[in-house]
Amino acid sequence: MATVIPFKAIRPQNDKVHLVASRSVDGYNPSELRDKLSGNPFSFLHVINPDFEDGIRTKPGSKERLIKVKKHFKKFLQEKVFLRDKNPCYYLYRQIKDGNEFIGIIACTSIDDYMNGVIKIHEQTLTHREEKLKDYLDVCEFNAEPVLFCYPNDSVIDNLSDEISTTRPDYDFTTADKVRHTLWVIHHQKNVNLLRERFAAIPYIYIADGHHRSASATLLGKLRRSNRKSYTGEEAFNYYLGIFFPETHLKIYDYNRVIRDLNGLSVNEIKKQLQTHFIITEISANDFKPFKKHQLSMYVDNTWYSLDAKESIYNPKDPIDSLDSAILTKYILSPILNISDLRTDKRIGFVPGVYGSLELKKQVDEGKAAIAFGLFPVTMEHIKWIADTNNIMPPKTTWVEPKMRSGLVIYSLEE
Repeated sequence: MATVIPFKAIRPQNDKVHLVASRSVDGYNPSELRDKLSGNPFSFLHVINPDFEDGIRTKPGSKERLIKVKKHFKKFLQEKVFLRDKNPCYYLYRQIKDGNEFIGIIACTSIDDYMNGVIKIHEQTLTHREEKLKDYLDVCEFNAEPVLFCYPNDSVIDNLSDEISTTRPDYDFTTADKVRHTLWVIHHQKNVNLLRERFAAIPYIYIADGHHRSASATLLGKLRRSNRKSYTGEEAFNYYLGIFFPETHLKIYDYNRVIRDLNGLSVNEIKKQLQTHFIITEISANDFKPFKKHQLSMYVDNTWYSLDAKESIYNPKDPIDSLDSAILTKYILSPILNISDLRTDKRIGFVPGVYGSLELKKQVDEGKAAIAFGLFPVTMEHIKWIADTNNIMPPKTTWVEPKMRSGLVIYSLEE
């Protein structure tokens, strides 16, 4: 059964939350990052990008950089930019973006659940990234970006969330990207106990986004356990930060592909090879995206095409073979365009479906890519099918919303 427990969060003072919470540092280009750091002394970007203040550059991921990150975090605490809750709480979070409402509960989960399979995975992690993030946690000793988890809808949790969301929130602010963020601190013991009991009755939870963060937190916990003669299981390193969404409050977008060149082939040569495995239809519209499973879109040479996979090329009873991303790689990217390793080949790029299919057209029209392929979004049921059968999804197959802001709710790993 799932371990989803309350904790004493470190979080921004109410009057500063809109200034503190930030996108991931990777979400800013250098110019935007400079502007944010220069114009906002309270941004959490100062913590995760600490070289800006003293101008002394350190290598990303180095121990020198991580020590500075922790120092800046401590500075924010000392200056009372952050407060810390006195009692373990749950935190109800709501995000409204582009008309979509997402409501989930921020809490901690156990590394033991990750190790024993209560937490189900569907992505393969890279060892060097696991180690890098583990080192980050070991030195900095805080979680600022929760792993995004999914669980089957529970009517009691849903009703309690609905009830709490009608009360006055602790935070309510809208960021410059027109996304509204609202948060309620769940501190009443009756509600805390109820949530803990209901989550404990859920047999499995699924990682929707954050496989490397889960793996690195587990690595750290195992390391700290091995360095102790004994441990109780209640130490902070036995847990890590997550946000838990019921299945109906997640949105899964497609994750599309753009290719820099045509592998020395003409468009007609590519179309001729595609005919073996796909039914090709030229689309006269300015925009096109797949509207059903096993249908791909292709944009090349100022023209959209629909590519409908022939039923003979995939096994509908196989969770991986029936994935559209796998079909694309197996029958187009690898044999025709000579792209076999999506993780390392520099000729391929990935475009989240949240940017729309016209972004694919734009990249090709502007010469950033020669050809683009769009996919139909994977369903949550398919993701669970993959996880439940211990399979691994191909890289860059799903883009999951919502995305959390860094520094909104923080879990401390210090004893």
